[in-house]
Amino acid sequence: MAAKVLMFQGTGSDVGKSTLVAGLCRIATQRGLKVAPFKPQNMSNNAAACVAGGEIGRAQALQARAANLEPCVHFNPVLLKPQSDSTAQVVVHGKALTTLSASDYMNDKRASLMGAVVDSFQHLCENYDLILVEGAGSASEINLRERDIANMGFARKVNAPVCLIGDIDRGGVIASVVGTKNVIATEDASLISSFIINRFRGDPRLFDDGIVAIEQLSGWPCRGVVPWLPAALKLPQEDSVLLKIDQDKSTGSTGKIRIAVPMLSRIANFDDMDPLRLEPNVELGFVPPGHVIPQGIDAIIVPGSKSVMADLAFMRKQGWDHDILAFARNGGRVLGVCGGYQLLGQTIHDPEGVDGQPGSATALGLLNISTEMLPEKQTRLTQGRCARSNHAISAYEIHAGTTSGPDTQRPMTLLDGHPEGAIDETGKIEGTYLHGLFSNDEFRAWWLSTISQSAASNLNFEKTIETELNRLAAGLQDNLDIDALFSDAKEPNIVSKP
Repeated sequence: MAAKVLMFQGTGSDVGKSTLVAGLCRIATQRGLKVAPFKPQNMSNNAAACVAGGEIGRAQALQARAANLEPCVHFNPVLLKPQSDSTAQVVVHGKALTTLSASDYMNDKRASLMGAVVDSFQHLCENYDLILVEGAGSASEINLRERDIANMGFARKVNAPVCLIGDIDRGGVIASVVGTKNVIATEDASLISSFIINRFRGDPRLFDDGIVAIEQLSGWPCRGVVPWLPAALKLPQEDSVLLKIDQDKSTGSTGKIRIAVPMLSRIANFDDMDPLRLEPNVELGFVPPGHVIPQGIDAIIVPGSKSVMADLAFMRKQGWDHDILAFARNGGRVLGVCGGYQLLGQTIHDPEGVDGQPGSATALGLLNISTEMLPEKQTRLTQGRCARSNHAISAYEIHAGTTSGPDTQRPMTLLDGHPEGAIDETGKIEGTYLHGLFSNDEFRAWWLSTISQSAASNLNFEKTIETELNRLAAGLQDNLDIDALFSDAKEPNIVSKP
């Protein structure tokens, strides 16, 4: 295989691996390399639909975009979608296979998926010059090392060099980098070729002595110290809901449209809100558990959910059902997306336990619809038009279940002429299965104008993402030794033992 591989692992979760790999994919592409992202195993309820069908983690979709590629199931062959505190849906090569408890997955299923991981990796090696691999969680989780397919288990399998990333903003970065070497197996440590310090605030020269200490104690060279880059915060986030709405502000105090999004326990695809988050005339915030949905808001968006029955109970436990119903009774605007659409209906039936425990439940009752969960998941890219404004839309579907009822006769969108979604008689309660609707600039501007004529802007969301990817790449170019980092990449050598 002519391709070269370089893997990025972290001293912990959320150290910036996904964003760094996205920026490096853009840099490699700018240098004329045919580069592909790869994450052997991801755990996230934020997924993207692929052109050829199937789904992968949103982070790999963004990394693919940075490399000027369409999402492909081989970029993320194993995706775990948490369904409860102890179970997750297992998606392999884009297709949902089963739902397992954490113990069953760790003890029985995980090791058997290395074959699927290697198959995808070999496919990429045959079609690309450089494979940039993102690990999962922490490289030092030695309690999970046996049968690992996400970090050192994969690196050892293909003999991939590893760059270790430490997040200095958390504190203790010297101990986290050096400690990683001290706790992992010698054979694993030998694969680490370098390290990067991420999210430094202030003058990086103040950490020069820290770099020297890490290099001396670990024996690994530093490839750079990356500061906080504003571009990283404007790109879609896979695992962190960053914004919380101010409970004390009223609409008049900001002069902006205020949109509240209840932070469901199994929230999925919350990056649907990213275009609204970037709108200059919109204040969008996620309402965390333990807080009421504030007064003085202009709209509520109920987001997607990986387990709607569980999140229905969760909403009621938080009292959000009363908040939403009272808001709607007073003429408020409520939109449900995917699982949120199902939650706005009359009933949800899940006789086979597709989305959790089998059973039926009475939902919020704001839309005259009913949903039945079905084993076959719909995963596809879609094109159509808004039924009311006639604006063209491009979106995607990832959901189980079918929804019917009188309010579907007033569809939210038309896909190939077929109705999709539902709107109530007032026109203020609406629901859709489509993710990514607000990425369509004309539709988003129209939807905001139906709340306030002064709300819409000239934001070009897709252009903004491209601009921020380029800014991210430029920031990494300025702070990393890219030539040395890319020279660390080696041709893989797949071995028979883990």
